[in-house]
Amino acid sequence: MIISHGRRYIFIHPPKTGGTSLALALEARAMKDDIMLGDTPKAVKRRRRMKHVQSSGRLWKHSKLRDVYGLVTQEQVEDYFIVTLVRNPWDRLVSYYHWLKAQHFDHPAVDLAHALTFSEFLNHQHTIDSFAGSPLGSYVTDQNGQERCDLFARMEALPADLAPLEAHLGFSLGPMPHENRSDRRADYRDYYCDDDAALVADMCAPDILRFSYTF
Repeated sequence: MIISHGRRYIFIHPPKTGGTSLALALEARAMKDDIMLGDTPKAVKRRRRMKHVQSSGRLWKHSKLRDVYGLVTQEQVEDYFIVTLVRNPWDRLVSYYHWLKAQHFDHPAVDLAHALTFSEFLNHQHTIDSFAGSPLGSYVTDQNGQERCDLFARMEALPADLAPLEAHLGFSLGPMPHENRSDRRADYRDYYCDDDAALVADMCAPDILRFSYTF
């Protein structure tokens, strides 16, 4: 996640949407006072700046917009260019599962990914509740429940979808390689039976309808 008061934008990074690649591209042209939350090189160096900040929610790589009051005001939320990324939910869940399997921190999703097959993980109530309860629009909803987003950029259509952000910034972000790639087969459809594909269609229905995704 990045907040740039100098360039008047906020980048919100939902998990497993290709956000690390965009964060690195933005970081390459960062201003000295840009606020960065995450594990990219400049974000790590600037992490100590957040030590005593009082915020409305958890400050981390995948903070939602409603979490970062204290770093921004409501007036800034309404005025700044807000961008986030979206991704085909069937592909995103495969990537999420394989990323979790490579992690070792203490979290229920990590434990489930290590213990279960992909189908079992997908059908577990924790996974269903997590995704059904956090459609991508929830990441850019402010403290008053109002969605604030100038650009939902599709991971599958970068860099073309980033043109409005580049217009706001006044410069091109350049080539954007896929960083933080999961160790998995390329075609996400290989991981699904019909019932599991239908489950994702149900629990991620708002995103699928809104962004015109298909299996």
